[in-house]
Amino acid sequence: MLDRAVGLCGLDIGEDQEFNLIFAGDRAMARINRDFVGHEGTTDVITFNYLEGDELPGADETAVELVICPDVACREGASRRDSSYGRELALYVVHGILHCSGYDDLEPEARSKMRRAERRVMKALGAEFDFDEVFPS
Repeated sequence: MLDRAVGLCGLDIGEDQEFNLIFAGDRAMARINRDFVGHEGTTDVITFNYLEGDELPGADETAVELVICPDVACREGASRRDSSYGRELALYVVHGILHCSGYDDLEPEARSKMRRAERRVMKALGAEFDFDEVFPS
């Protein structure tokens, strides 16, 4: 699913570059959020995009890291009628990849554009994958 999501999001990452998914509980995620983003509390996904900047990652180097919080996915998946644990985790992956592809969600217009892209990618992925099988609870 990850390779397909990368393609659907238009992320230009080399086949020989690393894409890391890191799963962190609420406490670890809150610490990462504070230390790297400057925000207090836990969050769903934090994106580290090493494809930006002057020194691009080479072969066998990490290009992207997504730190994802399964605890948030569990709560959000249970609280939304149209979601699940697996669907939330898939959405966090897509959201992080879109950030790496140049999407942003800080301003209302950009956020709307990003949400449309999320819906488009999630619909395409949902036609090919069962999110609850990819990410069983």
